[in-house]
Amino acid sequence: MNNGAICDRAAILALPSTGRDGQVSRIVPRLAPGAAVTSPRFLADWVVTEHGVAALRGKGEQGRARALLAVAHPRFRGELERVLTSS
Repeated sequence: MNNGAICDRAAILALPSTGRDGQVSRIVPRLAPGAAVTSPRFLADWVVTEHGVAALRGKGEQGRARALLAVAHPRFRGELERVLTSS
């Protein structure tokens, strides 16, 4: 690869949409203070859950939020949507 080449790699994060035996959403509007970040948002091109695939590359904050909302567990989508529309 030379200096003018375009990198065509993508970062794919695969995770279950819920944690703690389905009691909490793994798709959240904000991280708690002090929460560990293992994959910063600017490095996530795709997020895959059992509810679908969210294509994030090139999207702004609202577009990314909408894409992630679509792959969240249906039980948590209402609350995530309320947070999204109130911000």
